Amino acid sequence: MNITIISVGKLKEKYLKEGIEEYVKRLGAYATINLIEVADEKAPENLSQAQMLEVINKEGERILSKIHPDTHVFTLEIKGKQLTSEQLARQLDDLATHGKSKIAFVIGGSLGLSEAVRSRSDFALSFSKMTLPHQLMRLVLVEQVYRAYRINRGEPYHK
Repeated sequence: MNITIISVGKLKEKYLKEGIEEYVKRLGAYATINLIEVADEKAPENLSQAQMLEVINKEGERILSKIHPDTHVFTLEIKGKQLTSEQLARQLDDLATHGKSKIAFVIGGSLGLSEAVRSRSDFALSFSKMTLPHQLMRLVLVEQVYRAYRINRGEPYHK
């Protein structure tokens, strides 16, 4: 399985980088993981609605340029569907069973995802109704993907 995590912005926090690196290393036994950062659009602090839309659309174009046509896309969205770890594991297992070997998870920038990216999504996934920093979501996501593989293999993992 080839899993790509596409996220907006450069990760700067050392503790998040180290956590992500650890889970990516662990995931190497199960899948090929590719982390792609696309540039966030520079914008002033107080944006008009039109400026916000322009920023989201530019970031969206960058995201879409990294997604291959035959990739199954999960977008991380507050309004997405919440799953248990077991349900996510089942979804990843079902995709593999049906020959979907390319999967992408997309984490938008601080303003969210463009309509074009949401339209390209095969599944809108929410980790919480709370707003979480998109940088932190990278770590949470790789941990949950790792957990999913452990579940699918019947291997022990913290509950």
